[in-house]
Amino acid sequence: MNLAYVSNLAISVVAASTPLLIAASGELVAEKSGVLNLGVEGMMLVGAIAGFATAHQTGSALLGVGAAALAGMLIAMIFALLTLSFLANQVATGLALTIFGKGFAALLGAGYVGISAPVLHAIPVPLLSQIPFIGHVLFDQNILIYFSFVMLALIAWFLNKTHAGLILRAVGDSHDAAHAMGYPVLRIRYAAVAFGGAMAGIGGAYLSLFYSPLWSQDLTAGRGWIALALVVFSAWRPLWLLVGAYLFGGITFLSLYIQGLGIAVPSPLVSLLPYVGTVVVLVLISRDARRIRLNQPACLGKYFHAVS
Repeated sequence: MNLAYVSNLAISVVAASTPLLIAASGELVAEKSGVLNLGVEGMMLVGAIAGFATAHQTGSALLGVGAAALAGMLIAMIFALLTLSFLANQVATGLALTIFGKGFAALLGAGYVGISAPVLHAIPVPLLSQIPFIGHVLFDQNILIYFSFVMLALIAWFLNKTHAGLILRAVGDSHDAAHAMGYPVLRIRYAAVAFGGAMAGIGGAYLSLFYSPLWSQDLTAGRGWIALALVVFSAWRPLWLLVGAYLFGGITFLSLYIQGLGIAVPSPLVSLLPYVGTVVVLVLISRDARRIRLNQPACLGKYFHAVS
């Protein structure tokens, strides 16, 4: 096994992990504010078709990414309106959002099956891309892979080093106390949910404009659910989110790699690997109730009634 072969394997793992990292980063911010949005899968699908259709019509993949972010944000606002303003159940509304997103994306994408669109090409970073092995793996990639790293670093800095991040975490941990101190709880949560929707949409656009640059129904193949699991796996901490995304991305790629080797394993069983891995990891994590209790936002999924 030579260095070039290992490098290609590493690039494949990075490619498989990026949509998980982008979508999970947005959901992390939403959950830190105390909102549990289970509609990540639906938002990713709507973002994927919005990005693909826009890129096809305009000839610009970057405009497609922008359209995907906007589409994901608009879908997330439906969830926010129902749960934050009308106090609908967050779990039920999130599940409904996923169902709606799947159907809506399938409807919009019916005319785009089998056609191509501009894709995101690699942009080598000067000098850094020339570093042996590391340069080819990390610094000769498309813009959304760089974006995933930069956004995760910014989120970690925002949550842990800024006053605004402290306020967001305070809203997630005790919305009543934050409201009593004069902070606009609903506006903060609306903004966090909008950000989560935009990131999910961008994650979907990555799939339709780079990872498998063709539109097909259910393109995300459950990645939205894995992104949700990653937030729990990371215990709501950005660094562990990165570790988890690449762990699950590696498992996802492994399932494809095994199929490519022609090993005599039923393909449905191989396809189950990422989801079995997700369930196993979550079961192991759930055994450590103290870790979850210490890190989970205390008001996650709870109603907030503003009292004047």
